Amino acid sequence: MDEAISGLWVALPTPLDADSHVDHAALVRHALWLLEQRCDGLVLFGSIGEGPSFTAAERLSATEALLKAGIPTGRIALGTGCTAIADTVALTRQAMALGLVHILILPPWYFRDVSQDGVADAFAAIIDGVGSIRLRALLYDVPAMSGIAIDPPTLGRLRARYGSVVAGVHDCSRNFVAFRQAAPDCSILVGTEADIASARAAGAVGAISAMANLVPAVVRAMFEEPAADSAMQAAADAFEGHAFLPMLKAVLAATSGDAAWRAVRPPLRPAHPAHGARIAASLAALQAPRAA
Repeated sequence: MDEAISGLWVALPTPLDADSHVDHAALVRHALWLLEQRCDGLVLFGSIGEGPSFTAAERLSATEALLKAGIPTGRIALGTGCTAIADTVALTRQAMALGLVHILILPPWYFRDVSQDGVADAFAAIIDGVGSIRLRALLYDVPAMSGIAIDPPTLGRLRARYGSVVAGVHDCSRNFVAFRQAAPDCSILVGTEADIASARAAGAVGAISAMANLVPAVVRAMFEEPAADSAMQAAADAFEGHAFLPMLKAVLAATSGDAAWRAVRPPLRPAHPAHGARIAASLAALQAPRAA
């Protein structure tokens, strides 16, 4: 069994219908399109997916919709981090009962002043509670959102204790060299597209990308062509001055013609459709056209 995900994985946003329920049909259409664009896998209900705003039942039903569409379990990773460790354990076990092994796990994120020993204790309690050698946990280091960092030595200690069950880290703190040094056998996936080339040169195995939702060919090219950096920078510059996630969804709504992408859950507020359409137009030359 592979120890961790690698290559280009996409951090999926979550489309919502008029009643603020997950729009499974829109999610499936987008997921299949991304796989057609040579993306290696899909991450559901991370930060870009507004994960903490969705219940366990909603996350599982969305996962089941992708599986029913024929997407293999090995190409799906599910965010299961909850504030209560028991909830994370239960959701992770339910996801694994569907056949998933790749699980993206936040540290319990309400208590912001905990020590790294406490962070390690929390992950240990989750892994012990799940109790499966099939688990391939990807620890989610996103302190800008969670308020809690995962220090590289913490990753190293957990890897030494649990082996391949602690498969890697999703590094959104741009700390990949230190993670690599602390846990050389762990897979490191960067969360910032600008870091792809340098991180891969330092041993990172791939990326979990939000911008791949819009310009997957550009992000894929960054794995192979250094010149793609300029195109990626142009795409990123289009978002300057806007709240990223609502605007990402507004641009998706404009490019797909599906209003399900425009909505967000409180406390987020939707971006103005005209702004999304303007950015979509600026990206049109970079992205593959969608089937009607």
